[in-house]
Amino acid sequence: MSTIDLLIRNARVVRPGNHTLDVPPPIDIAVSDGKISALGEDLPVSGASRVVDAAGLLAFPGVVDGHQHWGIYRGLAEDTDSESRACAQGGVTTSLTYMRTGQYYLNRGGSYRDFVPIALDAMAGRSFVDHALHLAPMSAEHIAEIPSLVEEFGVTSFKIFMFYGGHGLHGRSDDQAEFLMLGPGERYDLAHFEFVMRALAQARERYGDRISLSLHCETAEIMAAYTEMVEREGTLSGLRAYSASRPAHSEGLAITMASYLAHETGLAGINLLHLSSAKAVDAALTMASAFPEVDFRREVTIGHLLADVDTAHGIGGKVNPPLRERDDVEALWRHLLAGDIDWVVSDHACCRDEQKFGGDREDVFAARSGFGGAEYLLPGLVGEGLERGLALSRIAELISWNPARRYGLTTKGDIAVGFDADIALVDPDARWTVRAADSESAQEYTPFEGFEMSARVTDVFLRGHQIFGGGRVLGDPQGSYLRRYQV
Repeated sequence: MSTIDLLIRNARVVRPGNHTLDVPPPIDIAVSDGKISALGEDLPVSGASRVVDAAGLLAFPGVVDGHQHWGIYRGLAEDTDSESRACAQGGVTTSLTYMRTGQYYLNRGGSYRDFVPIALDAMAGRSFVDHALHLAPMSAEHIAEIPSLVEEFGVTSFKIFMFYGGHGLHGRSDDQAEFLMLGPGERYDLAHFEFVMRALAQARERYGDRISLSLHCETAEIMAAYTEMVEREGTLSGLRAYSASRPAHSEGLAITMASYLAHETGLAGINLLHLSSAKAVDAALTMASAFPEVDFRREVTIGHLLADVDTAHGIGGKVNPPLRERDDVEALWRHLLAGDIDWVVSDHACCRDEQKFGGDREDVFAARSGFGGAEYLLPGLVGEGLERGLALSRIAELISWNPARRYGLTTKGDIAVGFDADIALVDPDARWTVRAADSESAQEYTPFEGFEMSARVTDVFLRGHQIFGGGRVLGDPQGSYLRRYQV
């Protein structure tokens, strides 16, 4: 065995695959050159540059958070710094962030050949965690660029926002041409979605099944009509009003349309994002049965698993799709426990207080959509999951192994020899209260304010470098951009 740079002793290593409720016995983890080099009992301490005693804590593979939005409401460089710190705080060692041209993010249109280098330069040397990009083809030019995005930048995952062509990001119908910064004659509609799918089906023939398409499934026409109705009637307020304005069947309808288009175009790799309701999951499962040739993956967020329209802390819980009633939260948990959900994410989108609320903390339709939550993903899922009988190994699959495999991160997702030494130590018996003031994020509020957590991340390692411990982020940024395809 090569020189040991780090030896973590007495860790209860949680790996994907063994779906028992048993807590694993403590073993040691040896790390050499950023990789896990050995696992076993009583590994030799002599020669190890550093020894850490995990004292029987759970050791999870570092979280691969497949859904974040760095730079959506703030400068990408500053967001990379602060929000990657929040990632480290919560055990997230790999962030995959969704980006697109148009308003927000870099606030520019044009080609991705110009856009991506600017984004990578803004993030370079500033991230405390490894990171990769998903990109949304917004125009015909972007569709034509797909092969170059794969080969030049190693981007293998793409996205469609199904409601953008006819409904505003924050809940009212806007001038979408200006918002999306599309050129004359360009339309962001079902026909465009079809052409994206056809191009990605061709890309899968060329580059393999690492190519996938993620979809935000909501139906613009349904939401526009219901938003007008909810605001006109004025009987609902807050998060319940916003949920009613974007009803669950708008998710189900969009999922149905997207799935048929995937079948029609022969695109097998489809990821259905942030399913928020019983109707959404039911539609997703129905489509999987109808089109077995399509390799569907189903995602939920920690926000939709922990909070509802009543328990979230004010309209800071506004997000797309909305937080729902408690019955939908319980339905999501039933599906998760039944194995119907493939991964859990944060959908982290830092939005500062003055941006979020715009001076009116009561008008949910005036507030911006999205909030941070990477720092609560792992402790929230471990704590709530264990109480509901979720196997530890299943948690490892949901937060690390499954997204890593889908998104082509071949050295991430497991604590096994040869994998990156991305490790999060978790105390499953810790009790603490969520306070926004304690977060490393630049966001000054959280919809989880006051929530009681029953697990805590204590130490985090990225490729063997400790990036969190003793309640604080440690050292200088060590994160790297991850190319997921090499020519």
